[in-house]
Order: sequence, then structure tokens, then C-alpha cells
Amino acid sequence: MIKRLLYASLLAVLACSCNNDGSYPKAEDAQDAGREFIRATLDGNYDKAKFYLLKNEDNLMLLDRWNAMYKSYSQDTVREFKDASIRAISIEPLNDSTTKYVYSNSFTKDTTAIKIVRVNGEWLVDLKTFIGE
Repeated sequence: MIKRLLYASLLAVLACSCNNDGSYPKAEDAQDAGREFIRATLDGNYDKAKFYLLKNEDNLMLLDRWNAMYKSYSQDTVREFKDASIRAISIEPLNDSTTKYVYSNSFTKDTTAIKIVRVNGEWLVDLKTFIGE
């Protein structure tokens, strides 16, 4: 009995520790995926941003670059990003599985466009298209 309880407890601990990606809710739609991803990048939470990212070599490389740039900012700049609000300029469905999300933030005011795609029923950000438009 004690052996079984110990084994069950160990399995529960392992299951919780291995499920890091599951700690964020899946996006309900393209707008939700875009908002969660953008907020995570403004807050410097690149683990959360990665959760909402379409994982391929290009996207992971771009996200790593953003993360490295964010880490190089002063504490004042980081605070400004964290305090910034997202300003959606347009959220345009291109078809039933692709949406173009154009936004700026109240700190830098730069306009950025990202593509959000539905893959296997999940809405994810695809950085390799629209950046810099």
C-alpha cells in the first residue's frame, strides 16, 4: 500500500514537472493568439511567447533574436515595455486558417505585422511572414 502511494506520488510529480508547455491556455482564436504572444514579448516572457509560436527553425531563430535584444535593454526600457499597451491596428482574416494581425504598442509606437495560422486546430503565431511591413 505504501509502495503504491509512493509510486503514484512520484508519477504525479513527474507529470506536473514535464508539462511546462501546458501551463498556458490554448488560444481560442487568432486574435487571442496574437494578443497573448504580443503581451508575452512585451513582458519579456519568452517561454510564454514560445508557447503561442508556430515552432519551426525560422520562427525559433527570430524569437531568440527578439529575446536577446530584450535582454540587452536597460531596466527603464524593460519597464516601459511591460507598461505598454497593445494597440491593434487591424486584424484581418485572410482565409479560415490565416489571419494578419497589425499592431503597435504605446511605448515604441512602431507598426508590426504578424501572421497567425491555425495548425491542427491550434492558433499559433508565424513570425517569418509580414515582419517589417
